[in-house]
Amino acid sequence: MEDLFTVISPEEIHDNIFKLINEDWMLVCAGKPEHYNMMTASWGGAGFLWRKHIAIIFIRPQRHTFLFMENNPYFTISFYDEEFRDILNYCGTYSGKDVNKMAVDGLDPIETPLGNVAFKQARLLIECRKIYQDDIRPEQFLSFDVEKIYVEKDYHRFYIGEIVKVWKALE
Repeated sequence: MEDLFTVISPEEIHDNIFKLINEDWMLVCAGKPEHYNMMTASWGGAGFLWRKHIAIIFIRPQRHTFLFMENNPYFTISFYDEEFRDILNYCGTYSGKDVNKMAVDGLDPIETPLGNVAFKQARLLIECRKIYQDDIRPEQFLSFDVEKIYVEKDYHRFYIGEIVKVWKALE
């Protein structure tokens, strides 16, 4: 990985996290090189919690990536230049239940030193160790307009991951 990326601290991420997640989108990936899945996400966050740098992601239980998240202690999130928008759209539209996402043209998987999957085309990679998970519970909504997002009552599970490594693409 050292020929493609340089390790940086979370504080050295100078991108606007709101733009990264909401506008640029991210790939969430879980699993091992021999069997993994990824999905595009535009919901999440990052910050500092429990004396740790953290990332938060949300996945609905019907997503194929959900099983990989449940069965692995780590996950990666990665961000890409605009030229990869079609790939991100594909990974968000098609399920790994229906297509082999491990063979997505234009994404080359790489193994992190901890044995997780990331992609060499990313401009920013964040590797996380899961430290907490919980389900969205409708009885906890304080604003009822949020409930409109869950017409089918398919509430997300959210995962808080401790950021264990950040890589920035070499320029």
